[in-house]
Amino acid sequence: MSGLRRALPALVLLVVLLAAWEAYVDAAGLEAQLLPAPHEIASAAWNGGAVLWRNFAVTAEEVVLGLCMAIAAGFALAVAIHLSPLLRRALYPLAVGSQAIPVPVVGVLLVFWWGFGIFPKLLVIALICFFPVLVTTVDALASVDPEQLKLMRTLDASRWQAFRLAELPAALPGALSGARVALAVGVIGAFIAEVATPATGAYPGLGRQIMSDVNFQTPRAYAGTAILVAFAVACFYALALAERRVAPWLPRPRGEST
Repeated sequence: MSGLRRALPALVLLVVLLAAWEAYVDAAGLEAQLLPAPHEIASAAWNGGAVLWRNFAVTAEEVVLGLCMAIAAGFALAVAIHLSPLLRRALYPLAVGSQAIPVPVVGVLLVFWWGFGIFPKLLVIALICFFPVLVTTVDALASVDPEQLKLMRTLDASRWQAFRLAELPAALPGALSGARVALAVGVIGAFIAEVATPATGAYPGLGRQIMSDVNFQTPRAYAGTAILVAFAVACFYALALAERRVAPWLPRPRGEST
């Protein structure tokens, strides 16, 4: 089954939703400042493309780097928790509690500590994204077949060999699966990071650009949001493809070609 055929139902549904949106705005006579029609959003994206795309480049860099930091931190912490029951009892509750931290407040503190560059934004994104990677990797490490580990012990394999040959291959798909979940909130994390930290340079990021447009250039704010949504979807499926490359033995969702 071709990729286009698999994507066709989603494309048809998107066209139907956009048509319904266009019809509703036209029938209700809504002004663009209240709810722009899809054609007005498309026009704003075309006319304001230079501003939107330059800001998007900043935000995309933040999301990618922040997600990489989250994957590295979440994977390393998951391995440490898996190998040490003491660390699991000590660190896992703190990792869970970190998700209740008010991120905007943390953003201000990070700027105070690390300055006005990109690094505080990356830390905010990583803080938001690392927990799904941590949880899915810990679960993947714990799901290794006990009989496989028992066989390796019978063959006199060391602890490192058992981890490298049995547990690590099981953990990598879990980490990538967690990264896909994290990406769904990573774009939101970049938006929060840009709003919560002071702007620097001529193009502070798409999140702050959306906030500055929302009251006076509403169609362009919607266009920026559409760009973020499209970016998140593209990255999600890119990670899904990477997961298939790393772990081709995993079962695929029903309806996908082999």
